[in-house]
Amino acid sequence: MIRAFQWDLARQVERLDWLLQQLPRYADWGYQELYLHLEDAVEYPRLPEVARADAYRHRDLALLVERAAQVGIGVVPIVNLLGHTQYLIKTDSLRDLNELRHPDGSPREKGQLCPLHPRTLDVAAALLDDVLPFCTAGKVHLGLDESFHLGQHPASRTEIAEIGLAAHFARYVSRLHKLATDRRLNMGMWADMLALLPEAIPLLPSGIAAYDWYYYPFRTLPRMELYNFQDYDLAPALRAQGIDYWGCPMNGAFRYEPLPIFRERLQNLHSWWSRCQKVGAEGFLVTSWEAYRLAMPSTRLVDAAAASLWLNPEADDGHLRLAEGFARLYPEAPPRTRARWTRQILACDEHPFSGYARWELHDRWDGISTRENFSRFLIEARFFRRLENDAPPPDLAPSIAFRRYLAERDLWVRSAARGVWKLRRLLHAQRITLVQEQVHSLIEEADEFALHLTAGKAAAAAMWKQSRDRHHQGQNAELLHRDRKRLSHWKRWLSRVQKRPQLARKTCLVAGAWQLQLMVHLHAPALQKVVAEQEQPDGTWRELGGRFTIEFKAEAARPRTRIRRELAFPVDSPETRFRLSVRGLGQVALSQIELTDGRTTLAAQLPHPGQTRPILGRPAPTGGFPEIDWTKNGASLEFAFATKSQSHL
Repeated sequence: MIRAFQWDLARQVERLDWLLQQLPRYADWGYQELYLHLEDAVEYPRLPEVARADAYRHRDLALLVERAAQVGIGVVPIVNLLGHTQYLIKTDSLRDLNELRHPDGSPREKGQLCPLHPRTLDVAAALLDDVLPFCTAGKVHLGLDESFHLGQHPASRTEIAEIGLAAHFARYVSRLHKLATDRRLNMGMWADMLALLPEAIPLLPSGIAAYDWYYYPFRTLPRMELYNFQDYDLAPALRAQGIDYWGCPMNGAFRYEPLPIFRERLQNLHSWWSRCQKVGAEGFLVTSWEAYRLAMPSTRLVDAAAASLWLNPEADDGHLRLAEGFARLYPEAPPRTRARWTRQILACDEHPFSGYARWELHDRWDGISTRENFSRFLIEARFFRRLENDAPPPDLAPSIAFRRYLAERDLWVRSAARGVWKLRRLLHAQRITLVQEQVHSLIEEADEFALHLTAGKAAAAAMWKQSRDRHHQGQNAELLHRDRKRLSHWKRWLSRVQKRPQLARKTCLVAGAWQLQLMVHLHAPALQKVVAEQEQPDGTWRELGGRFTIEFKAEAARPRTRIRRELAFPVDSPETRFRLSVRGLGQVALSQIELTDGRTTLAAQLPHPGQTRPILGRPAPTGGFPEIDWTKNGASLEFAFATKSQSHL
């Protein structure tokens, strides 16, 4: 079984010298192939308009490929040619290839490639010709994953009406396969579209490879999130068609996480390794995605730990594999030190910064519920304070320092919101002296948080410099810049409140004049978004905000869960009606729907008063190609609020 790893250079360009330094290590650990996810991160001589400003020069990538060959690692470029093709559509000259069209037939700004556009195969051929020198493993991977816009172009709809969606997809795969074989390359593709369109498998050419991916731990079979985490098994059908089967875990984190949940990464690796051995898979690929919020040493640690699966099968749990990963990275460190590092890193898993409920603070600070468990965030901040001072692993110290900043921010924003609600109660009681004292306390807390922000900036810079160009800044630095602007806005608002205390009753950075708050029960996870709207005087609905319910944790990656999350939106006035809707796939339950200004709490008057936990949406599908539209409400609950106070905070 081939052992491979991946670098997602399309989402985050790494310094060439750093990448070159890693290749001998990966070879020593037993990796045989390197997959390069590229998109517009490299120059394409035949399509010069595609490469972005910081793209690798063609000769630089050739140097990387050459160095990999010197240490015995073959390279497989990943060239997306259906979904994830915004890197092509962004250009004026290629925008017409878009599957998505305006009503007048013109191409939209965003979308994916149309398989039947007259120029699509010519563009695909040009891309393949340009990456051909990099295909030292004799393969090219053409992506084709998450192509949810499939079949929306008029030409596509016409063909689908004649032969069906699965055959439409299979025909395109066959045409791409011919382009690859004409260049004496074996073609690979991600397998998720085959799980959604299993009827396509018998129509595919033999000799291709399907890379099955799922990024949570599982016992026997991977699961399909879009089907409410239903088990599926592609291996028998692929084998019958002469298609190679690969298993693909992930080494890193999801989108905005500053640290992987290490135990779950290691469990996911073990799940796929066991499955690949059981089904006789052709290969095992450790993928890496969207590492721009991470420091690369954290994913490298997981890759080093993964090597124990074949180098030392007797290391049969994640703790031992992680300890061996540290030993491979730091052979000179004393065993007791490496053991301490292992305990420290696994302890971070108890405080994951994972899922949209945590990530909301990146975009807004006014989504705090009055019912949130404040002590949880205090405990988390204290944990990272201790850990930062306890000599963590050198390469991971900046990541832990940045994670501490996020914990301090979580704590401070909630404290600030609580402070606003306290101000309102004091104003109602006409305790003006205490109002001024409270404002002064909030100013002091803001000044203290400014110190944490400075430390967070230093940590983000240190993370970035470990593997990236020091002359540029990354997403974490941009986040901190926005946080700095918000903090300045907050301090100016507090200065105004000192002079005019009544302003505390109005909407501010951390709280609305009123907060619409509710509990969301993720009892049947799939791919959902909860949206809140308020009716306007003219009868239209204004969107207050929304949240994807995806948790990105193992506890949520199962058909039935008991996860509950507070959700809150700022509201200027309790007048008119409100609406909660679910979009996407699947169901959620709602409860404890309230409107509060921090002093007075109003209860929602639901259409069916005895229904304390209404369920919105329909059960997630168990098969077929899903239709996902984030702009349309799938199911809604309308309600107003009682005019009398139900409780006092």
